[in-house]
Amino acid sequence: MAQRKLALVTGATMPRGIGRATALTLAREGYDVAVTGFNNMDRARSVSDQIMEMGRRSIAVKMNGRDYGDVQKAFATIKSELGPVEILVNNAAQMRRMVTIAKTTIEDWEDEVKLCLHSAFYCIKEAWGDMCANKWGRIVNITSVAGVMGGYGQSGYGSAKAGLVGLAKCAALEGARFNITANCVLVGIAQTEAYDETISEEIRKTLEKRIAFRRAASPQEVADAVAHVVSDKAGYMTGSIVNLMGGLDLFIL
Repeated sequence: MAQRKLALVTGATMPRGIGRATALTLAREGYDVAVTGFNNMDRARSVSDQIMEMGRRSIAVKMNGRDYGDVQKAFATIKSELGPVEILVNNAAQMRRMVTIAKTTIEDWEDEVKLCLHSAFYCIKEAWGDMCANKWGRIVNITSVAGVMGGYGQSGYGSAKAGLVGLAKCAALEGARFNITANCVLVGIAQTEAYDETISEEIRKTLEKRIAFRRAASPQEVADAVAHVVSDKAGYMTGSIVNLMGGLDLFIL
């Protein structure tokens, strides 16, 4: 691994979230790690503190990913404090409500697409110049089963997550000559707060019966996949979708 690379993980505030697990895993792998949050900055700072306790450099930055100006300010702060972002993990996302297209408001649609998709583009755009100048970069978009298989009541979220796949492929094509890779980690169902708190036990059991492993992925399993994708061992991997669905997309009897 190239030593002391700086990673940025967006949306790293949930105690059992993919972002937090990814940030801490990258720190354990030897990277300096900046994290962002918006509504729960105490949690973001707690993650940053844990990273610094490992002997890594870190900063927690408040960033509204829906707002390009705010993203610009966050990146300027990170660069001033720690240097340019070399590894970008676009994890920030939110599914506001699981409702049908007929009941989805324009406000809910726009909010989901802005946070899940626009924010990823804004972050890539801000990191891009330094990655190109330094002839090295890693971009990982965390996408979802809803982005490749659809999801009932998830039109905004699913559309945004599908867009992350196309965005990564475009970045992969444009970044190859600068030694920048761009990939997606495709998560089926993960054992996060959102999974436990927003989905009933009955539905969770039904979903898990459709998974070959008969269980949801742990956030750590997702984080380990991200750590591999950004490592030198995956330096020839770009434009790829790393399937971490546990067989959810297989024909299960």
